Amino acid sequence: MEKTIAGAEATQIPKQRGESLLETAVRYTEERHWDVVPGTWWEAVDGTQRCSCDDAACPAPGAHPARPDWATQATGSATVARRMWQQRPDASILLPTGRTFDAISVPETAGFLALARMERMKSALGPVTSAPDRRMHFFVLPGTAAKVPDLVRALGWTPSSLDLVALGEGAYVAAPPTRFGSRGAVQWACRPTPANRWLPDAEELIPSLAYACGRER
Repeated sequence: MEKTIAGAEATQIPKQRGESLLETAVRYTEERHWDVVPGTWWEAVDGTQRCSCDDAACPAPGAHPARPDWATQATGSATVARRMWQQRPDASILLPTGRTFDAISVPETAGFLALARMERMKSALGPVTSAPDRRMHFFVLPGTAAKVPDLVRALGWTPSSLDLVALGEGAYVAAPPTRFGSRGAVQWACRPTPANRWLPDAEELIPSLAYACGRER
């Protein structure tokens, strides 16, 4: 039984190295049924590396939407995704939230503290990304981000007092192996596997995340 599960994970976990952005984007649509949309990219112009948006002070170089209507361009079709990245092979991979998942964003230090706490408590956990901007994103059921402010208040915190952000409809998460300029690439802190295909509700994670963010204030 263990060999069967390990084999399934080996074929379904998106690789972080040695695989093109195109191949990875297609795998997300095929294996997780996530919508994807190409974003900006990191490019060299006259010997200088910069974000394709041309903003020298870009806060997320090479890892944000490339056009205002990005949400309408997102697709769950592997065929369409392949065509998009064939046109722009170095475009970042963005995953719109509020569709097949929402996400909870916290500082990296709080995120790793929460992960350790959740492991001890054997909490349900979905995929988690770790980005070079030192933010972590915990994937939860779609539609549950709206619950977060009330869940935080129920624990005795005011939402504005914690660096904890719920991402739902109209937002996005940059997916591995998207690069954040010269700072490195987005990675999986907790990889997508068959075991975490069913996502947790936000209320299952908020106690640990709020506690960790409170410790990091």
